[in-house]
Amino acid sequence: MSKFYNCGCYYSRNIFIKKYNTHFTYHDSQQFHQEYNKILPSLGCDTELKKTLLEQEINKEVDRRKNLESEAFCRKELLQKLYKPLDPSVYKLQDCYLDPKFKLLVNSCRNSTKKQISPFLDIISEEKQLYGFPIFAEEFCCLILKELDHYAESDLPKGKPNSMNKYGVLIDEIGFQENFSNVLRTKYLDPLSALLFPEWRGERLDSHKIFSVSYKMGQDLDLDYHYDNSEVTLNICLGKSFKGSELYFGDTKAVPIFDSSCVMVPHKVGYGIFHRGQQLHGALPLISGERHNLIIWLRSSSVRNKKCPMCNLKPALLVPSNGYGDGFTDSTVQVCNVL
Repeated sequence: MSKFYNCGCYYSRNIFIKKYNTHFTYHDSQQFHQEYNKILPSLGCDTELKKTLLEQEINKEVDRRKNLESEAFCRKELLQKLYKPLDPSVYKLQDCYLDPKFKLLVNSCRNSTKKQISPFLDIISEEKQLYGFPIFAEEFCCLILKELDHYAESDLPKGKPNSMNKYGVLIDEIGFQENFSNVLRTKYLDPLSALLFPEWRGERLDSHKIFSVSYKMGQDLDLDYHYDNSEVTLNICLGKSFKGSELYFGDTKAVPIFDSSCVMVPHKVGYGIFHRGQQLHGALPLISGERHNLIIWLRSSSVRNKKCPMCNLKPALLVPSNGYGDGFTDSTVQVCNVL
């Protein structure tokens, strides 16, 4: 496997604070106060105590990110030794787990044009390049949910799925990478992306981040408007039974929010929503029940090596990763071992 890296911006930019529904940039205290003091009161951060608590929360997130690689490496080693799968068969992507319509879609895309595969695809919005298709059989959705519940109920350590979701599982850490997620990316999603998102796929989708997210009463209920750290994203509903929590999609982050229009998309078990990573989107509040989705951030180093999708700059400082990192390779400039 190629060596992958994180962009240095990960440790200072796009720090999401749920209380204020805002992403912050943080280099040091002086920069933070110079940049944000005038706007903090409008966010509800209107006392010195609130500002102090906010800065503490931001520093806590920065520290989490700086320790992420070493903690993930140790956690994965421990899980390989101690975690006992409930059902080892779900860790290998089998033909029977896939919806027949998805297999037909992928087979048809290998020697076809985008127009020719359109009968096998739900075009949710041509303008927004938003597509949908059934991907997993419902039986498989039940099996993988049982496996994720089994891990969640264990006393073993767990990583946070991303900076905005508190509840979910980094499924490659418990053994899904080699025979499940790598296969799903290379055999199925890469050829499909070549037709649907050629400018984002680049030479190929050569890495990914895959995780589940969960929403239920007393935990995460919604997801604020955001874009992903990916070239292409696949969002698959696994279940369970719930009301509300629909996804909504705007335009890309390059379009001012006041010029954007939104498309609302309901969830269907086993159904995947395929979209550009730079597509702004969110999830409406859960009304009742419990929703679990599997998210796959698909990445192309040939695209992101030219411009990081999170800071919109050519990566100037790369930090080595033990795994796929954020999908950058060392064809860019400076490599730093320690921040």
